[in-house]
Amino acid sequence: MDYEGMLFRLEELSSSEMDRRRFLKTTAQFAVMALGFTLFRPWPGLRVEAAPRFPLYPFTLGVASGDPLSDGIVLWTRLAPDPLNGGGMPFYRVPVRWEVATDENFRHVVKKGTTYASPEWGHSVHVDVRGLRPGREYWYRFKSGSELSPVGRTKTAPAPHSLQRELVFAFASCQNFEHGYYTAYRRMAEEDLDVVIHLGDYIYENGSGQNTAPGGNVRKHHGRETLTLEAYRNRYAQYRTDPDLQLAHASFPWMVTWDDHEVDNDYAGLIPEDGTSREKFIQRRIAAYQAYYEHMPLRRDSLPVGRHMQIFRRFTFGDLAQFHLLDTRQYRDRQAGGGKWRAPGEEAVSPDRTLLGVEQETWLFRELHHSEARWNILAQQVFFAQRDLKKGSEKLQSMDAWDGYADSRRRVLEYLAHDRVSNPVVLTGDVHANWACDLLADFDHPTSTVVGTEFVGTSISSGGDGSDFRRSARRILDHNPHIHFHNNHRGYVRCRLTPQYWQTDYRVVPYVSRPGAPILTRASFVVENGRPGISQISETSVPTYKGDR
Repeated sequence: MDYEGMLFRLEELSSSEMDRRRFLKTTAQFAVMALGFTLFRPWPGLRVEAAPRFPLYPFTLGVASGDPLSDGIVLWTRLAPDPLNGGGMPFYRVPVRWEVATDENFRHVVKKGTTYASPEWGHSVHVDVRGLRPGREYWYRFKSGSELSPVGRTKTAPAPHSLQRELVFAFASCQNFEHGYYTAYRRMAEEDLDVVIHLGDYIYENGSGQNTAPGGNVRKHHGRETLTLEAYRNRYAQYRTDPDLQLAHASFPWMVTWDDHEVDNDYAGLIPEDGTSREKFIQRRIAAYQAYYEHMPLRRDSLPVGRHMQIFRRFTFGDLAQFHLLDTRQYRDRQAGGGKWRAPGEEAVSPDRTLLGVEQETWLFRELHHSEARWNILAQQVFFAQRDLKKGSEKLQSMDAWDGYADSRRRVLEYLAHDRVSNPVVLTGDVHANWACDLLADFDHPTSTVVGTEFVGTSISSGGDGSDFRRSARRILDHNPHIHFHNNHRGYVRCRLTPQYWQTDYRVVPYVSRPGAPILTRASFVVENGRPGISQISETSVPTYKGDR
């Protein structure tokens, strides 16, 4: 099949009324073909520039690595001499050389090669390097023409089933560029981490000034609300030019998944937040998914095909940890009651509605069943534990979170209990605050069995400077005894795993309205192996700094 025929067939499939499973099964075979055409073979008449010369430095967006395996890693960069205006690259393919070394001075290069930055994918580069040693640090860089990229550090995962004494990682989410500076990422880069997990809201789609932090915005988005591929590319480029974010990417491998703002606030499947037509929103989602792939260190398995993109996946770190990165946006049904805070009705508890989708849920249960890891992590987006704002039998819950998909949550909790999954821990972003929760077999009965743990991380910058405590948090803590901790500062969460215990440190900065904030650990919690439930081991107050808002 030629390229034009392939595109015609994909469009025919995506516009038909076939169900999503059949669409994915039928089009999966085209993904590798599409990648081959667009990344390795030029379109008819498309020029290849063998010796490129750039008017300005092309590696303005830095470098990144991700999706670590025991023998490989994905290396990423994007050529963008004019990053906020479409990238500034001409419409031809450009060769990009890459090197991987065991030392940061590149005296011992162990892998190298040449790939091509193609205009169809925004001149982004994704190199899936294989044949590396497990659990090993490496350094990497790119070169195009006479220009050399910054140097990045990365690390492969330990060998499967190998005995591991420790794993240290951080997770983060929600980094509205307008709301604050990314000092938390600079402090993260000062840590000694094996990997970083990003749980979504990497960008915000709103136009300049449309989303205002309580204390006011300190930076401005470039352009209006993102609707087109070029607009999404420019937005990612603006975020990627931040030096603190670049530093964190260059310091560790990342494993990423998305939430809603990468496309549209609170979208559900093919349903937008506002009244945009289905056809227009599908085109918007196609553009958003492509831009996301272009700017993340993802493998070809995640190459978007039309309006679909494979983002849920698994990573194993020896015998110690297995991560399941989930997608709670692409496959979910429409939120009950419009997705706001309200009393859950029949729709919220209906067994006919899903948050993960049948395919992803089946995949998750299969992966958990076969896992031999000590700790099993569900890295996902929205609040998993029940979170009720009202005391007594009446409830007030967020319909955008798992509370609005109660039967989906019930199935996950029942599986964790009945299959005796080893030490399940849920990691969550989205809500711009820190929380720590026990997961109960039945949240309506506070004395029911504790089957797991949820650690909810705050935002990097979304919401502005923050505070120690939200006004509504006291009610939530009072009415939900399984929720043990709350904090409203910005920052990230650091986790240290051993065979005996899991320690979570809530790392916070006192302000994001200006650069240079220090970092401190607001509180620390421990989960013991084989004993579900969290125990707090330390707590620190956050000093007030002169000039804080």
